[in-house]
Amino acid sequence: MRLYTTVSFILFWSLLQGIAGASDWLQFRGPDGQGHSDAQGVPIEWSEKKNVRWKAAVPGEGWSSPVISGNQIWLTSSDKDGKSLHALCFNKATGELLHKVKVLTTNNPGPRHSQNGYASPTPVLDGNRAYVHFGPRGTVCLNSAGEIVWKNTELIYEAFQGAASSPILHDNLLILTCDGTDQQFLVALDKLTGKTVWQQQRAHLENAAARHAKGSTMARIAKMSYSTPLIQMVNGSPQLISNGADHVAAYDLKTGHEIWWMPYVGFSQVARPSYGNELFYVVGSVAQDHFCVFAVRPGKGKLKDDQVVWQNSKGIAHVPSPLLVGKELFVIDNIGVASCLDALTGKLLWRERLGGNHDASPIEVRGRIYYQGRDGTMTVLAAGRTCNVLGRNRLDGRFMASPAVSGRAIFLRSDTHLYRIEEPAAAGK
Repeated sequence: MRLYTTVSFILFWSLLQGIAGASDWLQFRGPDGQGHSDAQGVPIEWSEKKNVRWKAAVPGEGWSSPVISGNQIWLTSSDKDGKSLHALCFNKATGELLHKVKVLTTNNPGPRHSQNGYASPTPVLDGNRAYVHFGPRGTVCLNSAGEIVWKNTELIYEAFQGAASSPILHDNLLILTCDGTDQQFLVALDKLTGKTVWQQQRAHLENAAARHAKGSTMARIAKMSYSTPLIQMVNGSPQLISNGADHVAAYDLKTGHEIWWMPYVGFSQVARPSYGNELFYVVGSVAQDHFCVFAVRPGKGKLKDDQVVWQNSKGIAHVPSPLLVGKELFVIDNIGVASCLDALTGKLLWRERLGGNHDASPIEVRGRIYYQGRDGTMTVLAAGRTCNVLGRNRLDGRFMASPAVSGRAIFLRSDTHLYRIEEPAAAGK
């Protein structure tokens, strides 16, 4: 088996964030924010009757992905009409619901897309604190006992189709993306108090609404986006890379000031960026609803043409994030066609129809790719330059949340339940 850069990714992120537990999955897309795990013994086969250590009912509705610290698993949910928003904490060992905390209430939950909910952003964890985010409804910090430490409901913007971008942490900062239809900005809060440290308005959106009829719904939503940013060291300094409408940009984490940017066309970006091979891999658009992966070399100011190393717009999804494993980039579109691209050139290496609809972002565990379908089907492939299916598994329910890994188990959230999938021989470990 080839050696991948997964371990170095995880070690870097562990040092950057002060992660103590090797089995922790603290944020959306895991330790490095890019969907990699170095866990051993994670199964490739399961069903409702096989390798399910426990299955726990999840109260309320929501599509946030599970995050894990020590023996706690955190999720968010809402009641059906979105007027009551909750933080949920489960016991990792038993599946017991430890905390169900009503963190926010509102008389006006706002609109949402039919494929979205009122509790879609994934929490982020830090030591004994959990940070839950509900877009313009508010952001809340809780301790491990389920007690509210602080709330911030001051960041008001219009989320026309509901919130989706997940919060992330860097040192003492909690970073939120607020790309609404009325205003678009990034904000860094003090993670201990919830107070604003810096706020940066988006630039480069002057042409977004202009492409649509003035006053139309399209002009209204042409500046919004939903992507979760990525933090990456570049030339010895951390940069915040964030996809917005019409462009991707990098920001200075101390001040929020823009470092570099690259234009594209379109809005409603969802996928999280990846980094490797000295390139950023970002999903933008070449036309609205025609999504494209761009491999770009960072720089200063507006990137030059030769800094866009390659782009590929065939089979690129709106929602699932690309998965970079070494020199291969794995993507899946929303109708279940998976592709593998050469990460250095963008050349197609293989394409295979897995079937079903896909919203979850794939993850990689020691050279195995896990693709979660909306209908509960999980396809496991060997990472490589040819398509090699290792297993297909099916659970009940509807799945839009991305998987999490801790120890020898994979954790999956459906519309009604949270699963711990683990082989019996490992269940006591």
